[in-house]
Amino acid sequence: MTRKESDHTRRIAESIDRAAERIGSVWPLHSFVTANPLSGFEDEPFHRAVAAAEDLFGGRGYPHPSVFRRAWESGRIDADTLRAELAAHGIDRDPETLLEELADAEADRDTTDPDEATEAVDRVLSKWLAAFLDEGRATWQMPNREAGFYRAWLVVAPHDGDVPGPADTDDLPETAIDALESALGEYPQERWADILEAHLAALPGWSGFIKQRTGDDTDPWQEQYPITLAQYLAVRLTLSDLLDAPIDIDADGTNDDGTNGDADDADEVPLPEIWLTAWEKSYRERLLAGIDDSVIDPADTGNGDRPSAQFVFCIDTRSEVIRRHIEAHGPYETHGYAGFFGVPMRHRGYEAAADTDACPPIVEPEHRIVDRPADTESAAARDRWTGLATAARKHFKTLKSNLVAAFTFVEGAGSAYGSAMAARTLSPSTIAALESAIAERVPSRHEIAASAIDSDAYDDHDHADHDLPQGMTHAEKVEYARTAFELMGWTEFARLVVFAGHASETTNNPFDSSLDCGACAGNPGGPNARVLAAICNDPDVRATLRERGFDLPEDTVFLAAEHNTTTDEITLFDDGVPESHREDLASLHEDLARARAGAAAERTGEDEDAAVDEVERKAADWAEARPEWGLAGNASFVIGPRELTADRDLDGRAFLHSYDWSVDPDGDALEAIVTGPLVVTQWINNQYYFATVDNAAYGSGSKVTQNPVGNVGVVQGNGGDLLTGLPLQSLKRDDERPFHQPLRLTAVIHAPLERVTEILREHEDVRELLENGWIGDLTVVDPEQDNEAFHYAGELEWVADTELDIEATTESEPATPPAQPVDDD
Repeated sequence: MTRKESDHTRRIAESIDRAAERIGSVWPLHSFVTANPLSGFEDEPFHRAVAAAEDLFGGRGYPHPSVFRRAWESGRIDADTLRAELAAHGIDRDPETLLEELADAEADRDTTDPDEATEAVDRVLSKWLAAFLDEGRATWQMPNREAGFYRAWLVVAPHDGDVPGPADTDDLPETAIDALESALGEYPQERWADILEAHLAALPGWSGFIKQRTGDDTDPWQEQYPITLAQYLAVRLTLSDLLDAPIDIDADGTNDDGTNGDADDADEVPLPEIWLTAWEKSYRERLLAGIDDSVIDPADTGNGDRPSAQFVFCIDTRSEVIRRHIEAHGPYETHGYAGFFGVPMRHRGYEAAADTDACPPIVEPEHRIVDRPADTESAAARDRWTGLATAARKHFKTLKSNLVAAFTFVEGAGSAYGSAMAARTLSPSTIAALESAIAERVPSRHEIAASAIDSDAYDDHDHADHDLPQGMTHAEKVEYARTAFELMGWTEFARLVVFAGHASETTNNPFDSSLDCGACAGNPGGPNARVLAAICNDPDVRATLRERGFDLPEDTVFLAAEHNTTTDEITLFDDGVPESHREDLASLHEDLARARAGAAAERTGEDEDAAVDEVERKAADWAEARPEWGLAGNASFVIGPRELTADRDLDGRAFLHSYDWSVDPDGDALEAIVTGPLVVTQWINNQYYFATVDNAAYGSGSKVTQNPVGNVGVVQGNGGDLLTGLPLQSLKRDDERPFHQPLRLTAVIHAPLERVTEILREHEDVRELLENGWIGDLTVVDPEQDNEAFHYAGELEWVADTELDIEATTESEPATPPAQPVDDD
C-alpha cells in the first residue's frame, strides 16, 4: 500500500468513527440492555439534541400535545409550577392557548418519506444483515460468513434477484475499503462523515447492533463471523449505486445541530420542554413532600431492636412495591443495592451453553464464576433429567427442519401439538401447574458450591478458553462484602440476611430479558445474590471483616433469593441454612407469602387470592401481551437511608439505593453510587422516555406484528430495521391510554451538599448529564443543614428550596387547570 493509499484509508476510518458517534449501541434481545437511544448526543443540551436527532432519525423528542393536555387536566402538572416556569421564559399566554399552539405545530410536522430507491436499499440490506448476523436460529445459514460481511455478501450478490447486476463479483470492489473509496471519491472529504452518518442512521437498529458487537472483545459470534461498520457501509453504498439511490442522502442544507434556523433559535428553549419541565417539577415537589425530613442520622432512627431479617433488593422500581409489603408483615428491614450486588462477574450456569455477563454494561467483568454442584447425588439425578429433555428437544427440532421428515412429522404429531396448543391457549394456569409439578420432581440447582467462587479450586484446564480469572481470592471476597456493607451503611446484622436478586417469568415473550435485571445486563440476578451470600458465609471472610470493625454476630446467616417480578413470589435458596435457624426461616416463608399476595393485589387491583391467581396466569399465558409492566412508570432515584421514604407509597416509580452519609466520611461510597447506578438509571429512564414519546423511532411498535430475527432482535412484519426499544405493550394500557409517564429522571440524594458538589466537580460526565438536561433534576437533602433541600442549578451552583418558594410567590396570578380533572390512570 502506498503512502497516499494509506492516508486515504486512515481518513475513511476517521470519517466512520465520527459518523458512528451519534449512533447508540444496541444489545441483542436475549441480553436486553436498557440504554439511552440518544446517548451519542449527551454532550449537547437536551432541546438541541432532540432537534438534531429528529433531523437524523426522524423521531420526535417531546410528548405529543395530547399527553401534555392529559397531564394538565388530570392535575399532574401543578398550576403554580407551570405558571412559574412559563414566566421564567417570558411567556404570559394561558395554558389552553399554549396547548392549542402545540397541537397546531404537531399538525405541521414534516413527515417526509424516503425515496423508493433508498427504501429498496434498506430492504435488501436488512435481508442480508439478518442472514449474516443470525446467532444460531437459522437452519440454513448464509455461506462464507467467516470471511466477513462484505466478502460474504459479494458471494451471494450475483444471485440476489432484488439487485440489478452485477453478473460477476469481479465487477464489484474487492474489499470494503475499495468500495468506500469508490463511492465517496466524487465527494469532498469534509462531507464524508456526514454522508456516512446519514447511511448509518438510515438503519440505526442494525448499525447500532454492529457497533455494540464490534466493541465487545468477548463476543464469540463476532470472532467467528466478523462484521464492522466499514463492511456494513461498503455494502450499503454499493447497493445504493446499484439501485440508483442517492449517496449523499442528507445534502439539504441542514445545520450540524439538526436545525435550519440561526443560533439564537437553536438556543431558545422550545415550548414542549417548558411544559415537560413543569411536569417534572410538579412530580419532584410531590416526591419531596413525602421525604421524612426528621431523618438526620440514620443510626438514631431505629428502636434498638434487632430485626428478624434483613433483605437487600435491587434498586429496581419493582422492588419498591414488594419491600413495602414485606416491612408491613414483621420486624424486617429492607435495603436497596444495584442488582449485581457489586460483583462484576461473567457467569456460567450449571447447565448453560454459554457464559453471560452479570454486571452493568458500564462495568467490565473481573471474574468468571462457574456453577458447581454442591450435592453430587442430586446433580447426577438432574443431569439425567436434563439430558433426556435436551435430547428430545434436539430430536424434534431435527424432525421439524429436515426436508425429508418434516411432512411426515407434521402428519404424525399434528394432533398432539394441536391438543397442547389448545390447552395452553384455553387453560394456561393448568399448564403452568403441570410444569411446576414436573419441575418439583427435578432436583434443584439453586445452591452454589463454595468452590465456585474460590480461585484456588480451579485448575489450569479451567483457564484454557477465556481471559478472566476463575473465582476470587480471599482479599477480593473481603472487598466485595466490605463494599456492600459500607454502601448500605450497615452497623448491625439480623439472624437472617437475604440478598434477593430478581428475574421475570413470562411465556412466548421475545422481550423477556428486558424484564430481568438491568444491573446484570438483562439477566436474572439470582447468581450474583448467591455469590455474595456465599462470600459472606465464608468463615475466613467473616473473621477478616470483624478485624476491620464490622460487628458480625456468630448467629448471622446469609442466604440468597430471587424475586419473581411477574408473580412477586420470592424463592429463598435456603439449602445451607442451619437447623438453628429453621424456625426463623419458617416464619419468613409465611410472611413472604403474605407480602406477595399484598403486592400482587396492589398491582392488579384484585383481592389477594384472585390477585395471586391472576399474576400466575399472566406468567403462563403465551397470549399475554402485558405479563408485567417492567420498569414502566420510573421517574425518580432516591439515594439515602430507608427511613427517608419508609411507610411512603412511591407507587413503584422510584429506584431506591440505600446510603448512610454518617458512615461514609470520605464520600467514596456515594461517589460509587453517583458514577454507577445513577448513570445506569438515567439510561433506563431515557429509554422509557423516548420509546414512549415516539415508539416508531425509538421503540419497537406492537408485539402483534413483530417477528424475532436471528436470535438477536425483532423486526416489524417480515423484514426491515432491527428494532431498538420497548414495545407499545410495555408502555401503554391500550391504544389510547398511556401507562408510562414520559418524565426525565428526578434524583434525590441525602448527603452533605459539599460532598455531592465535590463528586460532581471530579466527574464531568455526570455533571454533563445534569447540565444538559438528560437527568431532569438533582436535589440534595442536606442532613448537616436540617435536611434543607437544594436543587442543582448548573456550574456547581445550588438553589435552596425555600428560595424557589419565594420566587414562585412573587409572580403573577396562577394559571388554573380545569375544574373537573380527568382521570389519568
